[in-house]
Formats: sequence, structure tokens, C-alpha cells
Amino acid sequence: MPTMPTIRHVRALTVRGGGADYHDQGSDHWIDDHVASPMAVYPEYRQSRQAFGLNVLGTLVVEIEASDGTVGIGVTTAGEIGAFIVEKHLARFLEGRLVTEIEKMWDQMYRATLFYGRKGVVINTISGVDLALWDLLAKVRREPVHALLGGPVRDELQFYATGARPDLAQQMGFIGGKMPLHHGPAEGDEGLAKNLAQLEDMRHRVGPDFWLMLDCWMSLDLPYATRLAQAARAHGLKWIEEALPPDDYWGYAELRRSVPPGMLVTTGEHEATRWGFRLLLEMGCCDILQPDVGWCGGLTELIKISALADAHNAMVVPHGSSVYSYHFVITRHNSPFAEFLMMAPQADRVVPMFTPLLLDEPVPVNGRMRASALDQAGFGVRLNPDIALHRPYPR
Repeated sequence: MPTMPTIRHVRALTVRGGGADYHDQGSDHWIDDHVASPMAVYPEYRQSRQAFGLNVLGTLVVEIEASDGTVGIGVTTAGEIGAFIVEKHLARFLEGRLVTEIEKMWDQMYRATLFYGRKGVVINTISGVDLALWDLLAKVRREPVHALLGGPVRDELQFYATGARPDLAQQMGFIGGKMPLHHGPAEGDEGLAKNLAQLEDMRHRVGPDFWLMLDCWMSLDLPYATRLAQAARAHGLKWIEEALPPDDYWGYAELRRSVPPGMLVTTGEHEATRWGFRLLLEMGCCDILQPDVGWCGGLTELIKISALADAHNAMVVPHGSSVYSYHFVITRHNSPFAEFLMMAPQADRVVPMFTPLLLDEPVPVNGRMRASALDQAGFGVRLNPDIALHRPYPR
């Protein structure tokens, strides 16, 4: 049996220039056009999420090189802060280790950062490292990541689309469309009426059977979210997503009890680790968990989150993250479909989520993706050599 290589070097890189991170799109992009947010209580930050700094972190790229020259890559949102954490702290727990020691490396990174981490940018950073480790191990074994997870349980993935135009997503073959909510509680009854009018208009466009969902992005309070959910019943809303701040577990539990029968409550995009998701599950906060594999602790932690959810008969539908979640979703029965984030500025065409940073990223065709599209070694993507990367903290 061949000797397994060790990790020779860890590098943390940031992207120079805008557009490589999906939080860093231009003002003409639907993703930044008067989307309700926690900062929408202040009128000066209502029109653009970039106005309050959504794009300040930027992209973190982690490269992990093995002793045989194989390189694994992981991508997350942690920017220069994350690069500092990787180079100055986390690298010591990786370099010199066998590429197979992922569980031990994750545990040591997590324990070593407890005094300043636990959630947020530190867990984002650990997630990026973890994704690079899985990419590396799968490449060393010349297998796709999903093979390391037990292999596909279905022949294809089916997707819903997140974007401003569910009617166009329907024409492209997606099973549903999730719209951003535009108006929060600070805009009063007038804003609520506009939200409902948008939903009503879209329901007329797509007909009665196409899924419609609302992404509220942590912007609401419990009374407003309850009013919105009750009124949206008339328009066949499938679920209300991330309506409340992520730490308001009690509010989510009450919202879930208060929504109309058949309507789902979903959240978890900004939750982290098995302990955060355990609270969501045990308190009955939601019907679908939506961890982002680049923010929740990486693939190593997503496995644990999914097992917890399975024991609670809850679905796990990861937030965005393209191939980094596709390889997982296709191996899990309690992840019956996936999210596709529409990165075209007008949400009118299918483009890879990580363009231009990554190459060879597969995209759905007619809202579907064959398992065979994920059969390249690792996660199946590579860095675009035309994108300028910077290593701010070389060792």
C-alpha cells in the first residue's frame, strides 16, 4: 500500500479587486438592490447592503500542499483577517500531518481558537481550511469528494434558484424560486404591502404549483415576521427564511408555531457548529436547516450537523456554496434538493457561483445536475490563473 503523503505547506490568499466574492457585486446587481437587512432600521443603509460593509471581508483562498505536490483548495468569506488566522495560528496544526488526519486537525483548530472564536470569521476560516483538506485528500486518492462521503444516493441533483426573478428560474427548469425580501419592519405597513404585492405578482407569473419562498436575511422581528407569514399564505408561500437574528432561538420557535399550516420556517445560514444547530433542532426552531459549508465549520462539521438533523427528522439544504455543498447533498437522503444562487446581475441566466475565481465549476442544466458532473477528483474545481491573488502574511 502506498505511503500517504503529509502536509508540506499551508498558504492563505486574498483576492485583489472586486467581483470574485458574491458579496462584492456592483450596484446594478439584484443581490444588493434594496434587500432587507438588520441595518435597514437606518434609512441611510436601506438601499445597499454594501453601504454598511457587507463586502468588507472579501474572499479567502486556502491552499494546502502535500509532500507529493498535490494541492487542495478551499474558498470562504474571511478575507485578510482569515489569512492572518491561517498563517499565524492554524498552520501549526496542519503542517507535517498526514493528509488523512482531518478530524484531528479540525478538532485542534477549533479548540485552539475557542478563546477568540466559536462562530463568525474564525469558524469561516476553519471552514475554508477544512474544505481545502477534503479537496486535498480526495485528489491524493484520485476520487471525487462525494466518494469519500459514501457515494451518491441519487443519480442527479435538483435545484431551486435564489434570485430576483423566480419566473425566469421556472423557465430554466428549477423546482422553485426564492426571492429577497425588500422591505423590513422600519418601512411599516407600506413596506409590508409592497412585499406582499411582489409576492402576489410573482405567484400570478409562475402559477399555483411552482415553489415560492422569501429570504428575509435576519431583517425582521417576531411580530412582523408573523404578520408577513400569515398574509403570505394567500399567495402559496412555501417557506419563510432566516426571518429573525440568528441568536433568537426563542423567536424562531414561536414563529414556527405561529405560521400557517403547511408553511415551513427555515434558517441556519449564519449558524455555526453542531452546537448551534443542536439548539435549533432541540428548540424546534425550523423545518429545514440551511448551513453554509463555508461558514458552519466546513465539511467535517456539516457531516455532524446532518446526522443531528437526521435524528430529528429534519431536512438539511445547505446555503449556496456550489460544489462545496453539492458533493455533500448528493450523498444524503435528508438533503433532497440544493440551492443555486443566481449570480447573473438580473438573475436571467445561469452562471457559476464562483466565477471568475474558480474554473470547471459545473452548473445545473434545466434545473438538474447529473452525479457524473461531480466525478472529477477533489471538488473538481481549480483556481483561475488570471485572478490576481495576494498572500498578505507569508511565513
